[in-house]
Amino acid sequence: MPSRNDGSAVPTKMCQERKKDPVEMFHSGQLVKVCAPMVRYSKLAFRTLVRKYCCDLCYTPMIVAADFVRSIKARDSEFTTNQGDCPLIVQFAANDARVLSDAARIVSPYANGIDINCGCPQRWAMAEGYGACLINKPELVQDMVKQVRNQVENPRFSVSIKIRIHDDLTRTIDLCRKAEATGVSWITVHGRTVEERHHPVHYDAMKIIKENVSIPVIANGDIRSLKEAQNVWKITGTNGVMVARGLLTNPAMFAGYEETPLKCIWDWVDIALELGTPYICFHQHLMYMMEKITSRQEKRVFNALSSTSAVLDYLTDHYGL
Repeated sequence: MPSRNDGSAVPTKMCQERKKDPVEMFHSGQLVKVCAPMVRYSKLAFRTLVRKYCCDLCYTPMIVAADFVRSIKARDSEFTTNQGDCPLIVQFAANDARVLSDAARIVSPYANGIDINCGCPQRWAMAEGYGACLINKPELVQDMVKQVRNQVENPRFSVSIKIRIHDDLTRTIDLCRKAEATGVSWITVHGRTVEERHHPVHYDAMKIIKENVSIPVIANGDIRSLKEAQNVWKITGTNGVMVARGLLTNPAMFAGYEETPLKCIWDWVDIALELGTPYICFHQHLMYMMEKITSRQEKRVFNALSSTSAVLDYLTDHYGL
C-alpha cells in the first residue's frame, strides 16, 4: 500500500486536483505541461516542486510492475504520494498483462491513471521484455490495456502509453491506431527511434501521428524552455508537451523562467526537508538546478559537499535566505 514518508497509510480521500480529469485537460485547447517519468528523480518531493511552478500533470518514475505486485517493500519504496500530489500518473514497466492489471488495481485509489512504458531504450529493460521492445508487440500492448480496463472499475482511470517511433513510421501509426481502438486514453511520443540518443527530435513524425489518431498526443524530447514547449505544441498540433531534463535543470521552466530562480531553490530545500528526501537525491537535484547559475569553481565546491547542513550553510552564505 502506498505510504507517506512517515510510514502512515495514505488517506483514500481524493484531493481536489484528483478530480481534474487529465483527458479533459488535454481536450481544453490549452497547452498541457507534463513532468516526465524520470528514474530516481520524478518522486514525490520533485513533483511537489514542479506543481508549484505551473506543471499540470506529473508522472512517477518507471516502476517494474512485477516487483511492485510481489513485494510490499517495493511498493513502499517505489510509490509515495500525498493528497496534494495530483493529478498523477503511475508509470509501469511490464511484459505481462495480468501482472500489469494487478499493479494498476493497487494504485488506482491513489492515482488518476497508469502509463505503460513502451519507450525505454536501455538494454536491461529491452532484455526483460519491457520498454521500447513493446513498440514491436502491438497485440501485447492491446492485451495490457484491455486487462487494466477490466480490472479497474473506475471508468475515469486513464491508461496511456509512452512510445518511441519506428524507422518506418507506418508501423508507429499502426501501433497507435491499435492502441486507440483498444481504449488507450492518450499517447506520449518521444520523437526518436530506439537507436537514436542525442539525435535531433523528429517533430514531423509527431505531427503525422497526431493527424492519424483522434485521442490526445503528448510531444516529448529536447524541450528546454516554455517558449520551446509552446513552439513544439504549435508545430506538432499535439495536446501537450512532456519534459524531463529541462525540468531537472529548471523546475520553474513551465512558469516561464529561463533559469532556476532562487525562490525555487529555497522551495526545493523546504519541500525536500519536509518530506525527508535522502541526502544524495536532495543534493543531486540542487546540482542540476544550479548548473546554469554557478561558475566552474563554485560547482566544484558545491558538488563536493557531503551533508545537508553543509548545503544549507553554502546556500545561506552565497544566496541569503
